[in-house]
Amino acid sequence: MYLTETVDAVIWGAELARGDAKERIYIVKPTGDFEDDPNVTDKKFKGNPTKSYRTKQPLKIVAEAINWNGHSPEVLQAMLDNLKKLEKVGIKAIE
Repeated sequence: MYLTETVDAVIWGAELARGDAKERIYIVKPTGDFEDDPNVTDKKFKGNPTKSYRTKQPLKIVAEAINWNGHSPEVLQAMLDNLKKLEKVGIKAIE
């Protein structure tokens, strides 16, 4: 499971998640250890600019964020197009 401290990163995560279900954002508390997300931290970029993490431990849902605004359709499509370009040149998610 992935978690982040920044609103922008969590919105991107919700919008880019695979599947056809409605996007949801939950406010959570980790119940155990967590580590930097290797896709956006030291393994690809210096530091942890998005404050993104992952854990194998359960997350306690504190609340669901209801009133959040996603990116415009044009910005979202531009991101999806850029991700496709990266995949074509062999750059994929680490794990």
